[in-house]
Order: sequence, then C-alpha cells, then structure tokens
Amino acid sequence: MELNSQSADARRLWGLISRRERWGLAIRGWLALAALVAAATTALALGIHPLLSVTTRIASSVLVVEGWVNPFGIEGAVREFTDGGYTEVLVTGGPVFGIGLYRNDFQTTASVGADNLRATGLPPAGVTPVPARARSRDRTYGAALALGAWLKRERPAVRSINVLTEGCHGRRTRLLYRKALGPEFEVGIISVPNPDYEPRRWWHYSEGVREVLGEFTAYVYARFLFWPGDKATATQEDIAHSK
Repeated sequence: MELNSQSADARRLWGLISRRERWGLAIRGWLALAALVAAATTALALGIHPLLSVTTRIASSVLVVEGWVNPFGIEGAVREFTDGGYTEVLVTGGPVFGIGLYRNDFQTTASVGADNLRATGLPPAGVTPVPARARSRDRTYGAALALGAWLKRERPAVRSINVLTEGCHGRRTRLLYRKALGPEFEVGIISVPNPDYEPRRWWHYSEGVREVLGEFTAYVYARFLFWPGDKATATQEDIAHSK
C-alpha cells in the first residue's frame, strides 16, 4: 500500500513533475566552498595588479611613449630615456579627448606628449611625435598601427621598441602593439606606477579600484573579443589620407 502511495505521488500532475533524491552541500561543504571563494578572491586581489602593470624591457634604441600619460608618466619616460641608452623617443596618440574626430596633428596626444617631454629638457631633436588619425574607439590600437606605418616609412631598420605607458594599462598596451605591428617587431613594455595609490593595496583607494577593474575589463575585451578587421583598414586609410 505504501509503495502504491509513493508511486502515485511520483506521478502527480499527470507525470509533469517527479520527486527525486538529490545531493546537496552540508554545513561543512558550504564552509569549504566559502573558504575556496575567499582564497580565490584574495589571490586575484593580490595578483591582478602585477599581472596588468607588467614591465618587460628588451634591447632597443627606440623608446615609444604613449602621449596621453599623466605627469608621472612623463617623468618616468625621462628617467627611462636617460638611464636606458636610447637614441630617440617616439610619442604616439590620436585626437585629444573631447575634440571628437581628428582635426590636425597639433591636437593629438602625440604632439601634446612630445611637447611635455621637450619641456623637461630632453633634446628636441630626439623627440618625435607620431600622431594617429584613427576615428575608431580603439585608440591604443590605432596609435600602434600609425606607429607601424611610420616606422616602415621612416625607420625601416628598426625592429624592436620599448613602449612606455602607465600603471595597469601595460599588459593591454603590449598586446595591442604586438597585434598592430605584427610578428616582425619585438615589443617590450614599461609600466610606470601610479603614485595616487599603493599597488599592493589598490582596493583601498577609489583610484585604484577604478583603474584596476577598468583595465582588467578592457584587457579581457582586447584579448578575447577585439578583432582588427575593418578597423585596421579604416586606420590605414586615415594614415594614407594624412600624408
């Protein structure tokens, strides 16, 4: 009788639902899961900043500086040039934020950054702006593509560069420059630390949270979702029309 009752219960609502035995986490299981999540979160918090703000120099006589960097980035570029034995500095960047599309070379971060470097006392002849005229949202990639075209035209013998940027932008910068320049170029990267927060405790600072989380999201996009495609063609057309 009991078996018949259980069978009837299992076939309730004309067989649309059924009752089955399942396994679930016990208290110890939930505690173990919580400890695992806490350990993973701690490892991510401690490791994400060094992962993004990578510095890996290579042997090169050319230092490339992203022109949009803040004053501490300019100071870092001066130290790098002075101590690194470089022969010249190339400054990259597209239209200054807030002006919309490209207007002229003087209103690009390449020109602004070059002026900032010259103002520190670097030899003017050794600082060359390489402006990008890209209209795309992917400004770093557009700047790297413009640099590649300029190098092939003006410095065909150059096959290695060190790119200087700031903070957590480093890993994404290196990735996009490698994509834009291709396998025939070696790309080193130098990430100047942001003095506005302590890198080892970035989550204690609003500036650190914004920079780390923003750059991590941007790197994931650049690494897994960004495909040059038509963007590369559009940027090359911008370069061609501006010669």
